[in-house]
This record gives sequence, structure tokens and C-alpha cells, in this order.
Amino acid sequence: MLRSPQAMHIPDGFLSGLVLAVCWAISGLVIVYAFVRVKRDMDERKVPLMGVVAAAIFAGQMLNFPVAAGTSGHLLGAALATILLGPWAAVLVMTIVAGAQALIFQDGGIVALGANLLNMAVSGVFVSYTVYRAVQRFSNGAKWGLLGGGFLAAWTSIFIASLAAALQLAFSGTSPANLGVPAMALVHSVIGIGEGLITVGALTFVYAVRPDLVKTTDQKQIGGRVVWIVGLLLALALAVASPLASTNPDGLEFVAEQQGFLDKAQANSYEIIPDYAMPGMADESAATVAAGIVGVIIVFGVATGVAFLRRTRVTAPTSSGS
Repeated sequence: MLRSPQAMHIPDGFLSGLVLAVCWAISGLVIVYAFVRVKRDMDERKVPLMGVVAAAIFAGQMLNFPVAAGTSGHLLGAALATILLGPWAAVLVMTIVAGAQALIFQDGGIVALGANLLNMAVSGVFVSYTVYRAVQRFSNGAKWGLLGGGFLAAWTSIFIASLAAALQLAFSGTSPANLGVPAMALVHSVIGIGEGLITVGALTFVYAVRPDLVKTTDQKQIGGRVVWIVGLLLALALAVASPLASTNPDGLEFVAEQQGFLDKAQANSYEIIPDYAMPGMADESAATVAAGIVGVIIVFGVATGVAFLRRTRVTAPTSSGS
């Protein structure tokens, strides 16, 4: 049977007040700085790309894929966003995606959003950036460095984000570190392979049609619509395919079930499009597709709007004449 994708992020009730406050403080500071800092890097010709990357990551995260031991994984997307847009724009993209998931689709707690942002938009992005840049320096800009660095950055981002979540659970007294950390690490080390392969596939396509978007040199040739159009069409296609997502529990839910703290999860105080199913539609698959398309449009619009507000105008060179 085709069903809605599983909720994937930390719900309210798993983390203590102190841990939540620390996560919100760190995430908030980084996101505010990213909003200021991205203006230096956001060429106005990159504005549509930021919206497309956000939409594709949102849609990709709806498509859980099965992994070992009866669990499932999903795209994080932090590495892909970081490689294509740079770390500060990637922070904003991941913030928009996670924010939409929590506020509109009730995926992840509202109070716990600061922790999910810390894991996805902060840890995921800057771990990806550090690993990818290290491989790029080692490879001296060779193509294998792009793909190998992309895979390693993607795998590491998933792995470290899972460890961050496990430590948050441990500091909250929800799951002992000696149990939670190995369990989360084991499950997500396998999920990271899927993340890496998806990232390599996306980078291979981008390199084939627009290599300037992934070169490490300071090129400014960002024009062209192929990547943007295909990327948006891919996001919509993933939304349409979302009912095919694995119904197995994701890594966090699997560990919570195994360790007996799943019942600590608290439902959000309101619902808009809960569990990625459009309300009022009897057919569950159609409801999921409709929810996915709505989400893609919302995330694309918000990310494009933020990029437009923070863009740096490109002025055409003037020619001197007599």
C-alpha cells in the first residue's frame, strides 16, 4: 500500500528545556549571521538556484528509502546545498526546509525546531563544507575530488548530525549515551551511503551541464536555465513519487522504538498538513502527492524570496568610447 512518508525529525518531548535553549541559542546566532553574511556571496543570477535547491531537498526528504534492520533513511541535502551555494546560503536553505516541515507539515516539534536546525542547518552544513574543502584541496580541483568529496561530505554530514541528535538525547536524560550514540551511529552510517550516492548523482548532472556551478575557482558565470528548470521539475517529480517512500521507521524513530522512549513524543498543538497528507482528500496517495507539490511550491517561493532580498546586483561592464 502507498502511504504518506514517515515523520523524520526530533519531536517535542524528547529533549530537556536546557538542551532546547542551548540549541535555539546556537542555531539562532548562526542563522542570523548567515542571513547577513549571504549578501556578500549571493550573486543575483544565483537567486533561482537557491529556490530550486531548497525545493529539491524538501521533495527528496519525503522519499524515504529502506535500509538494513527494518529501518529507512532519507536525504539530508546539506552537502548538496553547501557545494552548490556555499555554506551561508546552505544554512538558510536548510532552515527554510526544516522550518516548513515543522510549521506546516508537523514533521518535528515546534519547540524542538532549534535542535533540528542545529543538526541539519548548522552541523550538517559546516561538516559538509569542512570535509568537501579538504578533499578539494587534496585533489587540486580534479573531477574525482568533486565526486569523492561530495560523497564523503554527504556521508559525514549524516553521521555527525545523528551523533549530535544522540548527544542531545543523552544530555536530556532520554537515552543513555552508551546506548543511544552507538545505535544512532550504526543506523546512520548505512543511511549515509544512500545520502552520498544521491549527492554524487546530483553533482554528476550539474557538472555535465553547468560545471561552473561546482568549480572551486571564483567564477562568476552563473547564467543559464537548464539546471534551474530541470531541478524544479525533478523536485515536482519527487513529490509525485513520494507515496512510494518506505514506510519503515526512520533512524531516530527506530532507535526510539528499540530503546523505549518513543512514547515521550508529543504532538504539535495545531495541524495544517500533518504527516504530509493534504486534509480532506480520501485517497492517501493523492493526498501525499498534493501535500508534496504544495510543499515544493512554498519552499521554492520562500527560498527564492530570501535570495532575492539578499542578492548582490550584477552590473554589466561599461565600455568606453569616443
